[in-house]
Amino acid sequence: MRLTTKGRYAVTAMLDLSLNYGLGAITLADISDRQGISLSYLEQLFARLRKQGLVSSTRGPGGGYRLSRTADKITVLDVISAVDEKVDSTACEGKGNCNDSESCLSHELWQSLSDQIKLYLSGITLGQVVHNHEQSKHGDSVIKFDSIQVGDV
Repeated sequence: MRLTTKGRYAVTAMLDLSLNYGLGAITLADISDRQGISLSYLEQLFARLRKQGLVSSTRGPGGGYRLSRTADKITVLDVISAVDEKVDSTACEGKGNCNDSESCLSHELWQSLSDQIKLYLSGITLGQVVHNHEQSKHGDSVIKFDSIQVGDV
C-alpha cells in the first residue's frame, strides 16, 4: 500500500481545519498558505470531502469550510476513503483474481495486511492526531497511537 499525496494532503488539510475548529469558516487559501498545498488541489480534495459529508461550506464573505462534526468523530480512514484513496496491499485490489482469475499464493497475506491497515487508521481520529501534535509542540510527552494486534490469518 502506498499512500499518495492525495491522501496525505487531505489528512493534512483536515487536521488544519481541526486545529481551527470553533473559529468559524476557514478558507482554502488560508489552508494553502499554512500547509503549502496548492489551492486548486485543495479545491478538488474539498469537493470530495464535502460530498462525503466530512466538511460543510459557506459561500460569500466570511465563507469557507468547517468540519461537519468534531475532530474526535472523524477518523483518518474516513478522510482517506473520502478522497478515493485505496488502502489495499493486494495486487488484485482485493478481488482475489490475482493469478489467472484465482487467488495467488500470497493473497491472504496481503489481504490481511490491508485489513490491519484499515483497522489501524479507523482507530485514529483527527482529534487524537491534533492532541498529539499540540503535546509535542509544548514539549509534553506524546501519547502513542494504539498498536494493532495481528490476529489469525
